[in-house]
Amino acid sequence: MDRWVVRVLQGVIAVALLGSLVVQLVIVPLLWLDLEGAPPGIRTSLAVIGVLGVLTLQVVGVCVWRLLTMVSRHTVFSPAAFRWVDVAIGAIGTGALLLLALAVVARNANHAVEGDAVAPGVVGLIGGAGLVVGGVALLVYVMQTLLAQAISLGVEARSLQSELDEVI
Repeated sequence: MDRWVVRVLQGVIAVALLGSLVVQLVIVPLLWLDLEGAPPGIRTSLAVIGVLGVLTLQVVGVCVWRLLTMVSRHTVFSPAAFRWVDVAIGAIGTGALLLLALAVVARNANHAVEGDAVAPGVVGLIGGAGLVVGGVALLVYVMQTLLAQAISLGVEARSLQSELDEVI
């Protein structure tokens, strides 16, 4: 992969990480203030899910950054990459669970306040998004398995090349 592609992707991740800090430090507190009349459980749940949801995105961003660094150093096909992929899978899976929790909180909000605070279709969309994000975690797991196979094939190819060199 070209170095400029890695640098551009790292720049995009840096901007996204800075934006996520703004969300955590400004938007979530504003959400807290905006939900002043909401029941305390719902207000607290939404704030916690918001902060943790952004944190999962930050963790994935850092993992991708580290993997990009490994790509630029030509070390991504090594066992060290598994640690970053494992953490990314965990963060994506956690994000999926947080979206499902958000759907539950939204559904409960409909029973805690007069009328429908959150449209039932929106609750369904949030739950569906949680399932899709869970699918992304599974997809990354499959890609991790492919990485393991590539590393294994590389080791085997080097071994065979070494044996062939001895024969010749």
